[in-house]
Amino acid sequence: MASSFWKLYNTNITGNISSSLCGSIRNGHHLRGKPPGIAKSLEQKLSEKNYLNPAIYFKVDIGLPPPRLSRSKVLDERLKYLKEQRKNPMLEKLAGTKQLIVNMEDVDKEWITTAGPLQIKGIAEHYGVFEHLFGDAYFYPRVPVNISFDTGDGEIPVYFGNVIKPKQASRKPKVSYDSDSNDLWTLILTNPDGHFTENEREYVHWFVANIPGNNIDKGETIVEYLQPFPPKGTGYHRHIFILYKQEKKLDFSFFKREGQCLTLSERTFHTYDFYKNLQEDITPAGLAFFQADWDSSLKKFYHDTLDMKEPVFEYDFLPPYIKKQKWFPKKEPFNLYMDKYRDPKQINKEFLMRKMKNVHPFKAPPPPLPFPNAVFFDGYVPSWLKLEMKKSRLKWGRINDIE
Repeated sequence: MASSFWKLYNTNITGNISSSLCGSIRNGHHLRGKPPGIAKSLEQKLSEKNYLNPAIYFKVDIGLPPPRLSRSKVLDERLKYLKEQRKNPMLEKLAGTKQLIVNMEDVDKEWITTAGPLQIKGIAEHYGVFEHLFGDAYFYPRVPVNISFDTGDGEIPVYFGNVIKPKQASRKPKVSYDSDSNDLWTLILTNPDGHFTENEREYVHWFVANIPGNNIDKGETIVEYLQPFPPKGTGYHRHIFILYKQEKKLDFSFFKREGQCLTLSERTFHTYDFYKNLQEDITPAGLAFFQADWDSSLKKFYHDTLDMKEPVFEYDFLPPYIKKQKWFPKKEPFNLYMDKYRDPKQINKEFLMRKMKNVHPFKAPPPPLPFPNAVFFDGYVPSWLKLEMKKSRLKWGRINDIE
């Protein structure tokens, strides 16, 4: 009888384990994920992951071919360089005394000729540059492009996704790269995030073609430079420089725009179609891009330069859900819990009055506490009030948002 009971008990336990999906117990141990028999096999997971037809869904490298270098020659040069450095006793001495100065220009040149193109490609893929400009194509930026904006107070370089404000990019940038004098190039700056009427189109901000060597000023300006103008409420916009190498001198009269071209519809551009039609004669070789978001200088730019009303985009948020009150809300600070059911304007008024309490037109405010957390609380103070006083001393929380 006892033997039958334990057999039935063990059968029930085993059945419960095999039928559970997560958090089951076997021999006193918790199982992670689904148990065998229910979980998908590795072959099933791979078949689901590789459902795309590799004959159709594949990435195409449309860039310049990599330089042909002998691996043995590169290794020999590195080994020779290391031997020469080890023979120099001053290097170890300077490094030990933290006086060794590393030439960052040499480091940058070494990086751009070794791991640089691969890492820049990875950054561009992360930001969706290739996907939104070239579809299933990509390229390794073999030609380093140095671009910077002159703000009057200094120069701001363009890297790979750094933030530059529209006011800082109001002037045409400086562009430099290494090139033979006989080569021809095309430089295009587009914004794939800011078109007002067509989602799959871009605005071209700058288009210079048939550039002899690296002399931008002698190139043919197809579209004049126009500063970034991301509307308020749309977040960051990518502004992408693509440097194309030309096989021969080309006729870009179809893309030519006269004057400043302040009519935005005339600046509509599509990189995918542009490259598709000219892929036999141009090859993408260099890449740099930055991000820009709205600033106050764009109000004047929209009204005075573009002669249009400034567009403003807003979100319509649903009112927050507030659960019903209960007598004893556990593990919730008293003041924060009660503030959920009060008028937000009244709460802001109280914080503003508390902030203005120590403001005097002729007296300086009291100095801040040097060690706020070391000041004792006098008498009995409930935990929720201690937290509020601590945040007030450290200037944390909502009081900093009220101006």
